[in-house]
Amino acid sequence: MSLFTSLDDLAQQVPDQSLVVLPPDYSNVPVAAVLALIRRGVKDLHLLFAPIGGIAGDLLIGAGCVKTLEAAAITMGEAGLAPRFSEAIQSNAITMKDSTCPAIHTALQASEKGVPFMPLRGLIGSDVLKNRSDWQVIDDPFDKDSGPIVLLPAIQPDIAMIHAPLADREGNVWIGKRRELVTMAHAAKTTLVTAEKIQDKNLLEDDLTAAGTLPDMYVGAIAEVEKGCWPLGLAGHYLPDTDMLAEYLKQAATQSGFEDWLKANGAIR
Repeated sequence: MSLFTSLDDLAQQVPDQSLVVLPPDYSNVPVAAVLALIRRGVKDLHLLFAPIGGIAGDLLIGAGCVKTLEAAAITMGEAGLAPRFSEAIQSNAITMKDSTCPAIHTALQASEKGVPFMPLRGLIGSDVLKNRSDWQVIDDPFDKDSGPIVLLPAIQPDIAMIHAPLADREGNVWIGKRRELVTMAHAAKTTLVTAEKIQDKNLLEDDLTAAGTLPDMYVGAIAEVEKGCWPLGLAGHYLPDTDMLAEYLKQAATQSGFEDWLKANGAIR
């Protein structure tokens, strides 16, 4: 199978029931790929955000693609609450695994390092622990006087999905300073990428791009998609479409309005 593919073929590489990790709204969200997943009718996803979600999560939840969600939050930020997520939680349409930003990063880092768990102390005293039976609290085995510590099981996503400003013909992907994308890709079994542009020059051969490049060994497929983050922005390339985001929130306040928005933006044929 070719590394380079179309957007819809990329979405076909996400099986139902996959554990999929997506980045937060400020970090290269592959919105076009999310719409392609909805268009293909993916079901029963175990959706993880590293560490918070926004419109991508709201879209997938509203379209009925999500069975289980793990995130520190789902929010549209200054624009307000995420309407389809809020309704799904209130109606028990999805199972929510509450987490925190450090906990999600730590669990992904455990998988990145190839270890079964990682410790994290900052959760001690929080109510989140009461709802996470998969997290274990133990005494520090090296210093009994330092108090308890939480062990978090590693999270290994089946698929990480990201958007990038640039990729090359070797399959390397430039992500710049967005290091959470590196953690996602290292932790996941494979990474599916949409990119604004695919160039011939090898990104790893240029000192100016090599340090911010994800090597091809982590990449399963790449689709060239201009404005692949829209209506979100891509730092250094285009700003968020605030008018469209406001329109989305207005329409997504109801399920019928949400479906109208999907149809207007090509996610429902």
